[in-house]
Amino acid sequence: MTEPQEIVETRGSERVDLIAQDANGDGKTDVWVSDTDGDGKPDLFQFDTDGDGKVDITMVDLDEDGNPDMIVDGDGGIPPKV
Repeated sequence: MTEPQEIVETRGSERVDLIAQDANGDGKTDVWVSDTDGDGKPDLFQFDTDGDGKVDITMVDLDEDGNPDMIVDGDGGIPPKV
């Protein structure tokens, strides 16, 4: 049985992936940088750290100051579209 994931709060309810990148060249996306409130600035950052193509770490920067306000294991209830 899988543990329930912590849900993160974001600045808005829309998700626009600004970056979806394969950082290690294995053909699967490893990094997602997203805007959730439509201002064009990233506030949601997600990383696949084990190479399985799924989000392992989610960071949210609610005030967009460059410092994460919340870091959780998993996708934080906001899986990428890719």
